[in-house]
Amino acid sequence: MALLEVSDIHTFYGNIEALKGISLTVEEGECVTLIGSNGAGKSTTLRSISGLTPPRQGSIRFEGRELAETAPQEIVRRGISQSPEGRHVFPRMSVRENLELGAYLRRDSDKLAGDLDRVFDLFPRLQERERQKAGTMSGGEQQMLAIGRALMAEPRLLLLDEPSMGIAPILVERIYETIAEINRQGTTILLVEQNANFALDVSSRGYVLETGTVALTDECAALRTNPDVQKAYLGA
Repeated sequence: MALLEVSDIHTFYGNIEALKGISLTVEEGECVTLIGSNGAGKSTTLRSISGLTPPRQGSIRFEGRELAETAPQEIVRRGISQSPEGRHVFPRMSVRENLELGAYLRRDSDKLAGDLDRVFDLFPRLQERERQKAGTMSGGEQQMLAIGRALMAEPRLLLLDEPSMGIAPILVERIYETIAEINRQGTTILLVEQNANFALDVSSRGYVLETGTVALTDECAALRTNPDVQKAYLGA
């Protein structure tokens, strides 16, 4: 049984069908990526999994349990947390306050200090700016904070939505090195990314989405050598 099983989900915005039967799996310990152009349905897939835009039909099972009609906060409590597209940090709160907010549903307060230390080990820049207001940080630093905040929920599955968007190239490399390290430490990751080069580097398997459907799925090494993928997403 896969950690996450998404089966034939159809998700709508009003009368517009954004996902037209998406199916995918994520095994425990994997890093899996969704790549595709704007409007392909990548972010909507994550929003469907996290309960923010529930599908009208189809099944989403996490650890064998159905997530349909489950409130987003309960999905976080079950072990899925998301670092959203656009980061959405709380600008008037400090770095530390943003991180502590990520753990708001947890009851094991005795473990929070250790998890905060882990985030600071992964992102030393956050520790340097622990008391700084999040809104005064660069885009790359805010992205580190958004990922760190999601990790403070102690997720079994971490959803990452466009972590390279709007960030200086040197910081994108640093963030992707850290994403690989988070996965090595045992956190399962489902990654949405337009920058297919970075996404395929850190992931084991990938799904190519086109207009709300899965057009192709394979090991990342095979996707990287696929002529259609190279032409459409790798700049070849």
